Amino acid sequence: MFQEHVPEDFEPVIPRLYQVGLGMGYLELPQVEIPHNKLTPSLLNTKNVYILDCLSDVFVWIGKKSTRLVRAASLKLSQELFQMIERPEGYSLVTRVQEGSENQVFKSKFTTWDDVIAVDFTRTAESVQRTGADLSKWAEKQETRADLSALFAPRQPSVAETEAVQLIEEWNEDLEAMEAFVLEGKKFVRLPENELGVFYTQDCYVFLCRYWIPVESPEGAVEDEESVEEDFQCVVYFWQGRDAGNMGWLTFTFSLQKKFESLFGDKLEVVRTHQQQESFKFLSHFKRKMLIRTGKRLTTPNDIEFYHLRSNGFSSLCTRCIQIPTDSSLLNSAFCYILKVAFNSKDSGIVYVWIGNKSRDDEARLAEEIATTYYNPENYSLQILNEGEEPENFFWVGLGVSKPYEKDAEFMNYTRLFRCSNEKGYFIISEKCSDFCQDDLADDDIMILDNGEQVFLWLGSKSSEVEVKLAYKSAQVYIQHLRVKQSEKPRKLFASLKGRESRKFTKCFHGWALHKKVAD
Repeated sequence: MFQEHVPEDFEPVIPRLYQVGLGMGYLELPQVEIPHNKLTPSLLNTKNVYILDCLSDVFVWIGKKSTRLVRAASLKLSQELFQMIERPEGYSLVTRVQEGSENQVFKSKFTTWDDVIAVDFTRTAESVQRTGADLSKWAEKQETRADLSALFAPRQPSVAETEAVQLIEEWNEDLEAMEAFVLEGKKFVRLPENELGVFYTQDCYVFLCRYWIPVESPEGAVEDEESVEEDFQCVVYFWQGRDAGNMGWLTFTFSLQKKFESLFGDKLEVVRTHQQQESFKFLSHFKRKMLIRTGKRLTTPNDIEFYHLRSNGFSSLCTRCIQIPTDSSLLNSAFCYILKVAFNSKDSGIVYVWIGNKSRDDEARLAEEIATTYYNPENYSLQILNEGEEPENFFWVGLGVSKPYEKDAEFMNYTRLFRCSNEKGYFIISEKCSDFCQDDLADDDIMILDNGEQVFLWLGSKSSEVEVKLAYKSAQVYIQHLRVKQSEKPRKLFASLKGRESRKFTKCFHGWALHKKVAD
């Protein structure tokens, strides 16, 4: 006859869970309430130590973030608790359990302790690495926050012309002296004065600027011209061309910077800036005559050089004259251009200043000044060309075949660039300032560009699929918003891939060139 191995009078032992704590000078061992007498892992806090009494077994569970004193006290308390109650002889014992390495006997006391890991064999290792094993948790995080407020904010206003002129004058009045250096080989040498304001995309420059700072007098003190105290601050601007490597910055930090720090101490400030990302204060020192040439300094110049003068955001503060490809389709009636055509000797030639019909008078005068400043009038003859009055050789000698070009730059009144990213832990859209450049297009992000007629969704080569989907929805929301705010300018949405941008996209960037190649 079959005999049951469990006695009829058997009653399961209800486990008791105690939390070890420190009271006012003594130890506490309060009992933890167990809902419905069912132990769950959520009852265990990583900052605490617990004693689980199951009659035949006593476990001491030690949380990873618990204090050392509580850990030591818990072991002694467990021994005393073990002796206080009559327990089965022969197999009753006290077991120490560390969080994260619990044994199976301990886990069996809990109802929902599951060691089985769900595996989705349809997912790739790359997908798991990017989003984690638990897709539901990852999805919840993605949906928690999204900041699209920049899309609904008004376009950033440009600096008024009178204010820009005043800022340029004030910053240059505070400038006591400026010394310029350029990297030649493996060391920095002084930049010749006649090259001040000329930059090359493959070079690095250092500008040591000494600024005068007035010292405020105490309240009630009477000031006169002789008693006014003066102080100074030195700012070192390190300028790096978009085609220059980082070796220039390393050379500077281990050579000139050490020297400047020993000379000026806490009065020194180092500012690293990249091409077309300069601050307004730095740009003001060149009085709108910054000339950026392609290539490297001290190399043989090209026979033909073509430059585009432009003030981004229609502000004089961010005026640059940048060398662009010799292509007549890049002309625009709203801007001024400089074309240098050298003769066989390369030491002489003609410099043309092309003035668009819709360009500003001050920029026309500025283009002429730049041409005469950086090209010796004794070697290069200057010719001012108004749009529509070009001699035939202006195109076939300089720019090649004459091509159609745009007659206005109305897009400058509407251009906005937004960046879409997850760098803050959630999806956020931020607007770049009106003085943005090509290098603001980050590989890891999605960019939204509005030129007044089209809205482009620019896809970075390393952007995630989630960012693409969120940015696409955001661009649609932006277009819907503009239909209300600017009903007279309806936009259409276009996709733009890195390296395949259309002319409608690239015209919004001053000095567009090939993308920089970044090593994997």
